[in-house]
Amino acid sequence: MKKVPDTLWIFLAIAAAGVSVRPAQTQSPAPIRFPVVPAVSPLGARNDLPNPYQPGASWGQLPGGRKWGSTAGIAIARNGNVWAIDRCGQSGAGGTSCVGSPLDPILEFDPSGKFIKGFGAGLFVSPHKLTIDKDGNIWVADNGIAEGKGQQVTKFDKNGKVLLTLGKAGVAGPGLDTFDQPTEVAVAPNGDIFVADGHGNMPTANARIVKFDRTGKFIKTWGTKGSAAGEFDCPHTLAFDSQGRLFVGDRQNNRIQIFDQNGGFISEWKQFGRPSGLFIDGNDVLYVADSESRDGNAGYGYNPGARRGIRIGSARDGSVQSFIPDPAPYPPTTGSTSPEGIAADDRGTIYGAEFTMDVKRYLKK
Repeated sequence: MKKVPDTLWIFLAIAAAGVSVRPAQTQSPAPIRFPVVPAVSPLGARNDLPNPYQPGASWGQLPGGRKWGSTAGIAIARNGNVWAIDRCGQSGAGGTSCVGSPLDPILEFDPSGKFIKGFGAGLFVSPHKLTIDKDGNIWVADNGIAEGKGQQVTKFDKNGKVLLTLGKAGVAGPGLDTFDQPTEVAVAPNGDIFVADGHGNMPTANARIVKFDRTGKFIKTWGTKGSAAGEFDCPHTLAFDSQGRLFVGDRQNNRIQIFDQNGGFISEWKQFGRPSGLFIDGNDVLYVADSESRDGNAGYGYNPGARRGIRIGSARDGSVQSFIPDPAPYPPTTGSTSPEGIAADDRGTIYGAEFTMDVKRYLKK
């Protein structure tokens, strides 16, 4: 059976939604705009699912009256403590948020939000996401570059001792020992390390997954800039399911791609929206944070008809069962709202790290 082009499916979905579509007069058709949010976006993101959560509430008692800066990373350790990345109280990403700051960007809290400790001052330019492995070690990807720092992945023990670094400090590149705006780390049960690389928008920017063994020895890389299966445009977030499959939030392509640990392509899912953050719990419940979907101009963030928020479903079959909508009006008027990083505890309590300088907790109703 001949495969129906994706563009035709989009056209049919729009027509079914009752939106008038004129035939393209040029090679660059006008972007799709929805005056009100549709039940389902053209790419299949559900906006009409039940919301079993209370509104998100600001969370975390930072020391000394400190306020949250932009953040994209949050994780929960086996003991239930919550770890978060803070860009040293500053707004922005990829710049010099932490350069020259005396503040610790890596912060640990108990489940109530009480501050326990921080570390990492002076080590980062723009810390992006944070991962905790099965041994309780903390991995941080730094996608900034300044003053001979950044463009690295760093592994710490729970007390802040540096155990391993990957990449060359202050050097961006496509080599086997360099990154170009790394975004997140995922660690397999056998200790193999997977790095999403990178965050750059230029056509020549890295857009790949880099695999190392547990000692940091390079194994392989896969992916180039593009939108075909196995290609990426801003691989922004990573997670493993119970089968050991690697889920990649291919953000600019508005999809999740699923691979085996050798880079073999398994599937792509677009029904969870535009993935800024992924989290998969021990029961294969998949939490996806969409902080950027927008209508309007067909450029960065363009994912028409997909409301921002958190979609929750199954990593086993791809079903989407619930949706926490972004409280911001639709269509959005700003570049980012809602969580960019996401984690959940064993009770289903969700913690969201926001680029817009906050961390929120979502309790079930």
